[in-house]
Amino acid sequence: MEQTWKQARAAFAAISVPPLAWLLLFFLIPLGVIWAYTFGENTGPTTIDFTGTFANYARALEPLYLGIFVKSVVVAALTTLLCLIVGFPVALAIAFASPKAKAWLLLLIMLPFWTNLLIRTFALIAVLREQGYVNFALEWLWNNASGFMTLIGLQPLGEFEPLTLLYNNFAVVVGLVYVHLPFMVLPLYSALDRMDRSLMEASLDLGAGHLKTIFLVVVPLAAPGIASGILITFIPALGSYLTPDLLGGTDSQMIANVIERQFKRANDWPFGAALSFLLMYLTFIAIALQALVQRRSDRRA
Repeated sequence: MEQTWKQARAAFAAISVPPLAWLLLFFLIPLGVIWAYTFGENTGPTTIDFTGTFANYARALEPLYLGIFVKSVVVAALTTLLCLIVGFPVALAIAFASPKAKAWLLLLIMLPFWTNLLIRTFALIAVLREQGYVNFALEWLWNNASGFMTLIGLQPLGEFEPLTLLYNNFAVVVGLVYVHLPFMVLPLYSALDRMDRSLMEASLDLGAGHLKTIFLVVVPLAAPGIASGILITFIPALGSYLTPDLLGGTDSQMIANVIERQFKRANDWPFGAALSFLLMYLTFIAIALQALVQRRSDRRA
């Protein structure tokens, strides 16, 4: 006879109390302290008075910081969209691969997690800089095309000008896509792998083409995986700090970089805390939207 947790309260408490205590001491209480800072103000170099003011939130909604928030949301949304466009075909190919190939493909997807993010970002700098591999390959193609044109009697192209691929918004988006693409592929693969493939076969047998089957059958069936992938890609991209800091220029900073400056350089903890919690509120909204999509999908099913 199975016992419920009410019938085995001692065992349930022994299992649940340690993780709950850890969560309370090292997450909820520090988070509550930072939340209290949002209603405080600096009264000295190292002192903060909890005055109950909303001035920090009002300052965070000024056009300067609101513009950075909006830009961060746009960059995170663009990153998520590109990850979805690139990741969906990859996840589909993995789901339909043979069992042996599937294991190797999943290993390749998870392989970047074995390397520190800082090392991967510096590797991307080596690829995108003016003397990097991209410009090296383009210069080689340019010189060969110019030599071929000279050979056939045409005017050569001239000297190659390296492309500026670093320290701008382009580099930030490329870096964020590079970092967060596995977070999109894995939930998409999980949803596609569980899909009833007989529905695809029926669609093809009834005369629908492959593209029509993908958009009208596969995509709706994979909607929960798409929603999960969007959520776990958008939220980390929105709060990304290292990638914009190393790959972006002065006009490419995101809200996490502003928060870092408030805590470290400006020593304005109340304002930095207010910015942090506004970012957290946006995260809660994204989670609520994902839960709403999931609930509607479950009702249709």
